[in-house]
Amino acid sequence: MATRAIRGAITIKTDLKENLLSATREMLEALLESNPDLKTEDIASAIFTTTEDVSSAFPAQAARQIGWNNVPMICAREIPVPGSLPLCVRVLIIWNTQKEQTAINHVYLRDAIKLRPDLID
Repeated sequence: MATRAIRGAITIKTDLKENLLSATREMLEALLESNPDLKTEDIASAIFTTTEDVSSAFPAQAARQIGWNNVPMICAREIPVPGSLPLCVRVLIIWNTQKEQTAINHVYLRDAIKLRPDLID
């Protein structure tokens, strides 16, 4: 079986735990909706990152809240590049699938659309 990656990103207004968890759930649910063949049991792993100004909670907690209890996950910090998008949560999902790379739908929400405008419909 092939391994593919799905990218997602979303921004939050303020670094409050519920804002972070709610936004992360929104991003993950949008990824699931955009990739209907994505099943939790086919996710090899997920890597979440946040910008330096986000530290109220681990984004992986939101994934657990939607049932990703057996998915190996880790959270990390983005490189603090001057002028980069603030208050941003990103995810890289490693997916075991036969889908072609061009059939994967990535999701960028809120101000995160600035990261990859070429992938926005």
